[in-house]
Amino acid sequence: MQKIRPVSDLRNKFTEVSCDVHKSGEPVFLTKNGVGDMVVMSMEAFAALEFDSSVYTKLQDAEREAETTSKRYSPDEVLAAIRSTLESSALIPHSTDDADMTQRTTEAQRASTHV
Repeated sequence: MQKIRPVSDLRNKFTEVSCDVHKSGEPVFLTKNGVGDMVVMSMEAFAALEFDSSVYTKLQDAEREAETTSKRYSPDEVLAAIRSTLESSALIPHSTDDADMTQRTTEAQRASTHV
């Protein structure tokens, strides 16, 4: 359920509004004279929203590209491109051993999810 509060609560009850957005992870909608005026959210919720938005935008771009070309990639080609990108960005060192590469890729993925 959306939390709706008057904008005056930012001045009069800032600590309470701040606790609400941090504990719930949800935005608080603020009204001015009974009309929606702005939204307040935690930095973490905003970062998650930005990430979701960028992923969605990239998916839209990929769909548009797929409509304009008949080129399709196999799973092996996709994995090779990912490995190449990870190696060039120094997330994992270059390796020719597939088992070693799989382990290093898994480690890099775990590390990137904990950042």
